[in-house]
Amino acid sequence: MKIAVMGGTGLIGSQVVKFLGDAGHEAVPHSPSTGVDLISGEGLAAALEGAGAVVNLTNSPTFDEASIEWFRTSMDNLLAAAAEAGVGHAVVLSIVGVDQVPDLDYYRAKVLQEEVLKAGPVPYSIVRSTQFFEFVPAVMSWTSDEHTVRLPDTRVQPIASEDIARAVADATAGAPLRGTRDVAGPEVFTLDELGRITLEAKGDKRNVVVDDTAGMFAAVKGDALIAGPDAVLSSLTYREWLAR
Repeated sequence: MKIAVMGGTGLIGSQVVKFLGDAGHEAVPHSPSTGVDLISGEGLAAALEGAGAVVNLTNSPTFDEASIEWFRTSMDNLLAAAAEAGVGHAVVLSIVGVDQVPDLDYYRAKVLQEEVLKAGPVPYSIVRSTQFFEFVPAVMSWTSDEHTVRLPDTRVQPIASEDIARAVADATAGAPLRGTRDVAGPEVFTLDELGRITLEAKGDKRNVVVDDTAGMFAAVKGDALIAGPDAVLSSLTYREWLAR
């Protein structure tokens, strides 16, 4: 099957392309660098010609309120072009608990993306993932200085990007779920605990201080980002990943 992978040159997309290719599919990566723009619609018709499925792994350039309109426009354009091309399956990567954090503009934008997909003309699958292992250093950098890393004690269940990509590839190659599949890592940490593990593994002597106002994830309450009992759990732990 020919599969168009929007955002196919990024961290997740490039791995999705590989997994689909290894499974015998013709997975074609698309991005602005290949001449496909979901906001203007440029290159979409050609990218979707002959495709049996399309995966949308693109991301808003900002995490603020502007992300809401970005996801609305990009999904409207993608689904219209997919319907015109006769694509039979549209897949989107979203976030576990995304509908439980209304105080974050970006999370509200991702909820809108899901809603547009569900209401659209193309049979769909939504894969929701917990936070990526690869993003932990970036999250720490938002609220750190040369001596201290400030993090909230938000509970998270991180997962390797490789395992997310495999889950997306599997969902794409299968029949449309017409629903949502959650994927998550095997362990739950508080974010400050995850920060300490990361610093120790890197030999970084800075201290981690719990700060319930620090960074984007301070807006998350309780277990909003923890996967439910029906989630598919990966086996690679964070410490094993760091040791690589």
